[in-house]
Amino acid sequence: MAGAPGVAARASGAGGIELRNVTKRFVTPTGTAMTAIRDVTLTVEPGQFCAVVGPTGCGKSTTLTLAAGLEMPSAGTVKVSGQPVTGITKGASFVFQNDALLPWKPVLDNVALGPMFKGMAKAEATGRARDWLRTVGLSGFEHHYPHQLSGGMRKRVSLAAALINEPSMLLMDEPFSALDVQTRAIMSNELLTLWERQKPSVLFVTHDLEEAIGLADKVVVITAGPGTVKAVFDIDLPRPRGAVQDIRFDKRFLELYQQIWQALREEVEQAYARAADAAKSKGGRA
Repeated sequence: MAGAPGVAARASGAGGIELRNVTKRFVTPTGTAMTAIRDVTLTVEPGQFCAVVGPTGCGKSTTLTLAAGLEMPSAGTVKVSGQPVTGITKGASFVFQNDALLPWKPVLDNVALGPMFKGMAKAEATGRARDWLRTVGLSGFEHHYPHQLSGGMRKRVSLAAALINEPSMLLMDEPFSALDVQTRAIMSNELLTLWERQKPSVLFVTHDLEEAIGLADKVVVITAGPGTVKAVFDIDLPRPRGAVQDIRFDKRFLELYQQIWQALREEVEQAYARAADAAKSKGGRA
């Protein structure tokens, strides 16, 4: 990839994320209360890459929506850059599991949208979008529409659209889960390269433990729902990491995998057991 466009200097503490004793409850369609996460305390230092793993339904994605200010906590406090979150968080970019691109706009316009929404002139925003498309290896595809691109190419567009805003905080909700294994490995490497240049704080939700260890400075294990923090592991693999698919064979990587899986496996088994019991109960009432 080409060199990344210029990035504004980070203010001290910018992008740091802190959830302290946070509980989030929702009302289900049937009118009953459901607790998604309970008493979660989690810190992401400025410029740190934090991965969150846990079984399905444990509230991992809820932590992202709280950090983004898309939801408010039912109890506890959420702070970003040292300030309480009271609305949509400034300086945050979100990369979703599914492509969040406008299908009726070409790639160039999709990437330029963020700066234009912030008041940048169209010509300047378009120029910056061209630079970012060059950075993610998509020069020549500026006028293609999202449906004309492969899944990996669309994900590159999503990264360019997120990073063009020079975020201090990058929130990623299983961004590569829909990709094939080879494309997923390539995208992980490209994400690391781009992150190394900008160093936003990253909160990265994934079900893939290898992906979490290969990318992150810290891996947080969330319990079966209602989720809370079970364990936090510092990932002491050297940076720059190099190819994520190669580091998996490193002795220290394998040690970390075994340690984290021991903490995670019990939660996964418990979540599956709950799902099986619920299915049996539902079948019995049919």
